[in-house]
Amino acid sequence: MPPPRTPERKLRHRLAELRGPEVQAKALDARALAALAANPGCRRRAILDGAGVNKAALASALGSPSVFGQSQFAFVRGNAFEAKVKADGGTELLRLAHEKLDRSAEPPTAARVPDLTAPGPAGRLERTRLALREAAEAAAAAPGTWTLLDHPMLALDVAGSPAFLEPDAVVVHPDGSWTVVEIKSFPMLDGAADPSRVGAAARQAAVYVLALEEVAGRLDPPPRVRHRILLVCPKDFSNLPTASAVDVRKQRAVTARQLARLTRIEEIADTLPEGTCFSPELPAEQLTAAVESVPATYAPECLSACELAFHCRDRSRAAGAVTSLGRPVRAELGGLTTVRDVLAAAHGQAGDPDDPVVAALRRAAALRAEALGTAAAAAPAAVREVAPCR
Repeated sequence: MPPPRTPERKLRHRLAELRGPEVQAKALDARALAALAANPGCRRRAILDGAGVNKAALASALGSPSVFGQSQFAFVRGNAFEAKVKADGGTELLRLAHEKLDRSAEPPTAARVPDLTAPGPAGRLERTRLALREAAEAAAAAPGTWTLLDHPMLALDVAGSPAFLEPDAVVVHPDGSWTVVEIKSFPMLDGAADPSRVGAAARQAAVYVLALEEVAGRLDPPPRVRHRILLVCPKDFSNLPTASAVDVRKQRAVTARQLARLTRIEEIADTLPEGTCFSPELPAEQLTAAVESVPATYAPECLSACELAFHCRDRSRAAGAVTSLGRPVRAELGGLTTVRDVLAAAHGQAGDPDDPVVAALRRAAALRAEALGTAAAAAPAAVREVAPCR
C-alpha cells in the first residue's frame, strides 16, 4: 500500500512533473537564491528554481542560449585557491579570521576540523547541525578552542520549498559565535577589491547568515551568528591569501525581506495549466508555451543573474513593456506599463491630465518639440552665415 499523499509529498510530485520525467533536479545555491531574492516579483524564476529546472538547458532549448555563469578556467583557479587557503587544517584561514575578526581571542593553534561527510544533502545537513552544536559546547568547555567547518550543509525555506546551501566554510570562535567564510578568486589590490564583486559576495554570504541563524535558533542558548563575514581573496597579483571583514547586515535584511515576499511555490504551481512541463526535451513550441504560461518580471539587471534573461528580454521588448528600460523608469511611470501607453499619454492621446505622471510626460514632450523646432529653424540661418568656399 503506497504511503499517504501528504501536502509535502504532493508538492514534490508536482515539481517533479514540472521538471519532466527522469530529469534530475538542479540544486538551488546561494548565488541563485540571492538573485531570486533580488527580483521577488518574478513568478517564472520562482517556480523554475523551486522545481529544480536547469535554466541554462531550458534557455538553449528556447533558442536564447545563456552566457551567464563562471568560466571553466575561473572555476579551476577558484578551486585551487580555496584548497591553498584550507591547507594544513585551515591554519592560514583561521589566522586570517583571528586577525580580521577576533584579535582579542586566543590565537588559533590546534583547531577542531570535524568530518561532515554523510549520505545525501539531508544527512550532511544533520551532520552539520550536530557539528555546530558540538563546537559550541567545546568552546564553552574549553576556552580558546577554534573550530573550522569545511563546506558545511545548511538549509533555508524558499517559498515553501527547502533549498540546500553549502558555504565555503564556517568558523566557530572561542566565544562560541559563528562566522561565514567566503573564498573568492578575484584579487584584492592594495587591500581593496572590485566593489561590484564584493557586493555580490556579500549578498551571497547574507543567504548563508540567514540559514545559520535558523540553526542557531534551535540551540539553547542560541549561539551568536556574526554579521561580519570573512572574505578571503588573493593578495594583489599573487596567489597568497588575504582577507577583509565585510558587514552584511544590510544585505541580510534586504534578502530576508525579499524572500518573505516570494509567492509560495505551490500557489504558482496551482495556477499552471494541466500537463505543464519545462523539460528541454520537449518541442520548441510546446516548451515556449509552457514558459510563457508563467508571468515574468524582466529588468536589465537579470542579464547578470539569470540564464533566461535573453529570452525574457526579447519577450519584454516585443510586448513594449517599460520594465525593459529598467526598474527606476518603471517606478517613475506609475500605471503606464507599456511604451505605447507612455507615448499616447505624452502626445495627449490618452491619460488623465491631472495625473502627475501624464502631466510630466506632456511637459517633456512639449519641451522636446520646442527644442527640435528651434534647432530646425536655426539650422538654415547658420548655413547662410557660412561663406561659400571658392
